[in-house]
Amino acid sequence: MTDLRRVGVLTSGGDAPGMNACVRAIARTLIADEVEVTGIRRGYAGLIDGDFVEMDGQSVSNIVQKGGTILKCTRSKRFYTEDGRAQAAQALKRAEIDALVVIGGDGTLAGARLLSKEHSVAVVGCPATIDNDLFGTDETIGFDTALNTAIENIDRIRDTADAHDRLFLVEVMGADSGFIALNCAIGGGAELVLLPEFHTDIDHIKQRIHSLMAAQARSSIVVVAEGDDLGGAPEIATALKEDPAFDHIDLRVCILGHTQRGGAPSARDRVLASRLGTGAVKALLDGITDVMVGVIANEVRYTPLSSVVGGRKSINYDLLKLAQMLS
Repeated sequence: MTDLRRVGVLTSGGDAPGMNACVRAIARTLIADEVEVTGIRRGYAGLIDGDFVEMDGQSVSNIVQKGGTILKCTRSKRFYTEDGRAQAAQALKRAEIDALVVIGGDGTLAGARLLSKEHSVAVVGCPATIDNDLFGTDETIGFDTALNTAIENIDRIRDTADAHDRLFLVEVMGADSGFIALNCAIGGGAELVLLPEFHTDIDHIKQRIHSLMAAQARSSIVVVAEGDDLGGAPEIATALKEDPAFDHIDLRVCILGHTQRGGAPSARDRVLASRLGTGAVKALLDGITDVMVGVIANEVRYTPLSSVVGGRKSINYDLLKLAQMLS
């Protein structure tokens, strides 16, 4: 886009470690190309309200190592409506913003696609979600950090589980996808993993746990994705405790929750976020819009938002077999 003069950038949806590194890369790449940068606070809600701030190289200094997002992020019910999106498009026009880079997950990218489709706004998306469930990229911003945080906590839980010969059900994030849970199971040496992609058979779980405890006569770790179809670790624990056969088993539940979202991003996430942010700017400068920037086989690729939104990234079945074999 030869007439690109000003680009807006926002973060939306759930925060993910590495969002700040992506904002930094976008801002500094644009500035290097003599394009003005406008930060949009509070995601799509801030876009509708015109909550804008002009950014320069200094405003993104010393943020690459910080978790969360300096631009804040919210989920906006107003943006779900046609009227809300019309207001957002008008706000961009009033601020003379020529294009928009959005950083977030499936909902964020769906909103960007609608803005592009309904109001011809030039948009490019950067995938940022700890769930790693977006089609069009091997890895999303925040996944590696969340995974390492979860595994670090599982290692600590293992210590106390071994000390007391306990069975721990450890719930990790992943309402609709089991990428965190599956990788945690392998990296944390779990004896069993329950994923939302597969039906959970409580009778099978009981048999598996009994055989594990009998064979090992010690602790066991079961990793449960929060989207498991029985409702998560607390519900599974309740079902197990109702069975008299589990009276002798010291069963505990640990929900890692939002600890997986916070903290400084890993080196891997910082590098990924920087590549994606720079790739988003390059797309706009080359006149490529209505796409998501991803990394596939270690190469930056552009995938149409129409393919990303509603697309489904499948679990790696080789990893699933590996988890089962090593348990």
